[in-house]
Amino acid sequence: MKYWFLFFFSISGVFCCAQGTSSRKAQAFFEKAAPYIEKLDYASAEQALNSAIEVDPLFQNAHILLAGIYKAQKKYSDSRSAYRKAISITKNVAPEAIYNLAEMEFATQEYDKAKQHFNQFLALDNISKWAKLAKKYLTDCDFAALAIRTPVKYAPINMGKGINSSDSEYFPTLTADGESLIFTRQVNKNEDFWTSQFKNNSWNVATPLSTKINTTRYNEGAQTISPDGKYLFFTGCNRNDGLGRCDIYVSHREGEDWGEPYNVGKPVNSDYWESQPAISPDGRTLYFISNRPGGLGGYDIWKSTITDDSKWGPAINLGPEINTPYDENTPFLHADGKTLYFSSDGWPGFGHKDIYYSRMDDTGKFQKPINLGFPINSFADESGLIVSADGNSGMFFSNLKDGFGGQDIYTFGIPEAAKPLKVSYVKGIVRDKDSKKTIESNIQVIDLKSNKTVFDDYTDPETGQFLAVMPIGGNYLFNVSADGYLFYSENFELKTGNIDKPYNIEVYIEKIKQGGNVTLRNIFFDTNKYNLLPASIKELDLLIDFLNQNANVNIQIQGHTDNVGDAKLNEKLSLNRANAVYEYLLKKNIEGKRLTFMGFGATKPIADNKTEAGRKNNRRTSFVITKI
Repeated sequence: MKYWFLFFFSISGVFCCAQGTSSRKAQAFFEKAAPYIEKLDYASAEQALNSAIEVDPLFQNAHILLAGIYKAQKKYSDSRSAYRKAISITKNVAPEAIYNLAEMEFATQEYDKAKQHFNQFLALDNISKWAKLAKKYLTDCDFAALAIRTPVKYAPINMGKGINSSDSEYFPTLTADGESLIFTRQVNKNEDFWTSQFKNNSWNVATPLSTKINTTRYNEGAQTISPDGKYLFFTGCNRNDGLGRCDIYVSHREGEDWGEPYNVGKPVNSDYWESQPAISPDGRTLYFISNRPGGLGGYDIWKSTITDDSKWGPAINLGPEINTPYDENTPFLHADGKTLYFSSDGWPGFGHKDIYYSRMDDTGKFQKPINLGFPINSFADESGLIVSADGNSGMFFSNLKDGFGGQDIYTFGIPEAAKPLKVSYVKGIVRDKDSKKTIESNIQVIDLKSNKTVFDDYTDPETGQFLAVMPIGGNYLFNVSADGYLFYSENFELKTGNIDKPYNIEVYIEKIKQGGNVTLRNIFFDTNKYNLLPASIKELDLLIDFLNQNANVNIQIQGHTDNVGDAKLNEKLSLNRANAVYEYLLKKNIEGKRLTFMGFGATKPIADNKTEAGRKNNRRTSFVITKI
């Protein structure tokens, strides 16, 4: 659309100041081009205009119109030559022709000449409408000249015929485990979702997504999937339940199928245009595009966060740190929860939409965006980038020459500087310990350093499956709970590691019963000491919640050590540690008659004390249900 608009912008100079012709024959050829242009028959229009120029080589109008036709077809070198010829005929030329010449010089990487003509354009009168864009191009010239001298590695690979077809495919989205891909395919002008699974080191042939989401009446597209693959947010336009022309919808996965999608509603959606959602890895913040009032100009990136009452909070503009007076689109927040990728034509770049990334600092503020560089970005429009959870590869869509037809989906290696922070994930199934049946249960993952919840959701009600992303470098509490069951506690300390070594676990939880035992793996003490460390508080609070929800339950708190050192000292240490937990619970208004505590030293190991890993498991705090 932008090229077509600027094409007519260049044509406007034809009838303003440009020089005509005294040759009726040349004029006849010139007028013959008009109906061809209306039909987008550029080849016939070119032939007519070249015939006019052959009759009268100084026919400036014909040169300018021909340059515009070349530009509309992205024949930038030919367009540049035609504009230069037109301007050389006479000094009395429309400012638009000078502007478009500068733009074509920019497109063909002649940055010094482009700057010369943009400055020439800015010195003219009556150009206020385009002065702002010309000034931006001057900045882009300096950026692009440097970027081309320092290219990044870039080797896009077509995803192949299992994904791509003779139709157009675009807007890929990927689960954190890299096993499920959903994208948009347009068939006979109807947009639907298709999906493919990665098995045996290749992608299966894509199939249509659920008919609960795909429709024959509406278009579905511009989607994002939560890292665990359970929530699909997408754009739906012109629907009966819409608030504006385009709104954001969500569907929840139910076993092997998807639930009926519903409008996310206000305040995410409005009377204006909302599209291109991106969900944070914890599922609590939704990023999206909107042209609603209150933005910086055009289409901006906004966000909404779920409040304590489980409703979407007010839409907040990301501000000048991300948005510009121009357009931003296709946001994608990586599984690290910190790195935002998006497209913009407002930041320094190659003139049109480029892909940028920005990282969130510890205060939650995004830093100045960085262009991904050349040749990932070019004079064409680049958008729709997603990045795999391991940060090594990206997916995007384009109509490159080696495609199968229309837009195709490609993958490429992400430059080192643009890679997100390292993450891992825990993936598994929750089952009943006795029946071995899957259980719908709540999964919580809490960063013990920041005390922030990085994941809080339920397992799939049919399969019992879950997937939670955890950035490398954190120390995480992992908790599984379900009504009528003892909770399960685990600790993941991710000092090093990567997505290639995720945690795959099968969790068995047992119903609340006398004698039931839970190991509290997130209770921490310094070596040979019994003062509770601050990182223990979250686990203790979960224990308090359990006791408050099950007021009939009495427990014994038990302390355990490894076998290193004196047995009597270990027994005393374990008793003091159990007492520390007991005292904390009393301070939090748990009745003393429901609690006892005991220290067992090294007498009840659950692992081999011959290894450090075994000794670590034996150093633990647990509780046993003594009465129901």
